[in-house]
Amino acid sequence: MSSHTRGRIACLNGTKNVELKEFDVPSPDPDAIVTEIVRANVCGSELHMWRGGHPHINDGPLGHEGLCRIVDLGENVTTDNAGRPVEEGDLIVPTYFAICEACPRCGAGEFRLCEHAYDYWSQSADTHPHFHGTFASHYYVYPEQFFYKVSPDVPEGPAASANCALAQVLGGLDKAEVGWGDTVVVQGAGGLGLNAVAAATERGAETIVIDGVADRLDLAERFGADHTVDLRTYDSVEERADRVRELTDGQGADVGVEVAGVPEAFAEGIELLRPGGRYLEMGNVIPGHTTEFDPGAMTRKSINVVSVMRYDPWYLRTALDFLRETADDYPFDELVGEGFALDDVDAAIRRSDERDVARASLVPE
Repeated sequence: MSSHTRGRIACLNGTKNVELKEFDVPSPDPDAIVTEIVRANVCGSELHMWRGGHPHINDGPLGHEGLCRIVDLGENVTTDNAGRPVEEGDLIVPTYFAICEACPRCGAGEFRLCEHAYDYWSQSADTHPHFHGTFASHYYVYPEQFFYKVSPDVPEGPAASANCALAQVLGGLDKAEVGWGDTVVVQGAGGLGLNAVAAATERGAETIVIDGVADRLDLAERFGADHTVDLRTYDSVEERADRVRELTDGQGADVGVEVAGVPEAFAEGIELLRPGGRYLEMGNVIPGHTTEFDPGAMTRKSINVVSVMRYDPWYLRTALDFLRETADDYPFDELVGEGFALDDVDAAIRRSDERDVARASLVPE
């Protein structure tokens, strides 16, 4: 990389205040990679940061989902984390978090809970090598980040979001042991929810989706949902629970997946499950938002609750393989909406917050 090449990165400078900063694009350390951003999608985490509600990151570089093109390889980097050869010009997707392999959680095999996961993402852009977020022209991939080469068969938009929504869902469904013959009720038909429907369907599960937006429910059906429950028609917890029981021979679902990001959904989820059911909590990620909850109801039904934050890094490879194998079966491209230039990053975030666009993308080139 030429020493005079300049790049830009979007940074949060206080609540709802985004500014673009410019720096020299660095050369990589021997075990690192410098990339150009091809596409970076706006995820809910960026909206939490922008609103000032993220528990760890409230300023600094924005962006964690991204499809990247290698422009400068460290001298020791010859393959991705699956052992496939890489070279300049290849498209890759890196994990947005680091894996130190030395902290107590990594030592216990719980890599998704690495104590140093956000060490790089949370750094100021003023700190070398500057490009710590994907809302930028360039992105620096550290040795502690897993990365995988992207097949030409994987569409750009879904590939850019594989390192969050889909990998998270695949890891979560494994934790909840979703398999053939299960009935799975998915609360929320946003990006996570629709990916969950497709993944559960591929595992041979019957799926029920709960949401209150007509377009989302229609899209859920195209992603394989066997049944939908409209919040506008079934407007109470009791009515929705009754409907789920009607669809499951009076039993309730085997598995619940909370991806609505609404605290009240957690309390409702217990009511949707059969005795002995499993409940996967992934949507509520911001501490401090509470809801009334009846723990006795959960205990009497012996519900097993699993909560999942991030994913073990090899699930990113699984996500890319899933997209390659099912690209013609589900409308993944429709999960990615309007593209924005990097100069329009503030508009991309604001319109995403207002739900004026589907999942917005930054396309720096």
